[in-house]
Amino acid sequence: MDETSTATSSTELAAELTMAWLSNPNTKVDAGEVAGVLRQMHDAVKSLLEPLTDALPEAPEFTPAVSVRKSLASKDHIISLIDGKPYKTLRRHLSGQGLTPDEYRARYGLKPDYPMVSESYSQVRRDMAKKIGLGRKPPTKAGTKAKPAAPAPVEKPARRGRPKKST
Repeated sequence: MDETSTATSSTELAAELTMAWLSNPNTKVDAGEVAGVLRQMHDAVKSLLEPLTDALPEAPEFTPAVSVRKSLASKDHIISLIDGKPYKTLRRHLSGQGLTPDEYRARYGLKPDYPMVSESYSQVRRDMAKKIGLGRKPPTKAGTKAKPAAPAPVEKPARRGRPKKST
C-alpha cells in the first residue's frame, strides 16, 4: 500500500472503531474526551498496520563448539556441537537443551544419518541384544510339521424370547 491510502484507511478504520465503541451503551465518555479516544484508536490501528518484519528479530546463527569431524573423532563418545562436551548418547542432552535430534541436525546443517549415539555404546547394545536373542525367530523342529488348525465348533444361536413355563 502507498502512504496516502494507508493513512486514509487507518483514519477511516479508527473513526469507525471509535464510533462503534462510543455507541456501546455501557461506555460513558465526555464530549471533550472523544478526540483523545479517537487519537488513541488511530495510533493503535496505525501500529497494527505497520509491517511486522521490523519487529521480528533475526534468527540467531549457531556456531558449533567443535567441528563436525572432531565431534565424531572418538568411538567412545560424541562431542556435542552445543557445548563441546563428550556424551555417549546425545538424546538426553538435546532434550535438556529443548531440541529434538532433527532440530539439532537442522541447526548445525548435519546429514540425516548423523549418529546420536557413540559407536562403542551402539556396539555394546547390539552385542547384548544378540546375546539375549532379540531379532531372531524361534527355531522350528525339522521333523514336525505344523498341524492345520481344526475348524471351530459352530455354536447354536441363543434362544429368543421368554423362557417356557414349567408345568
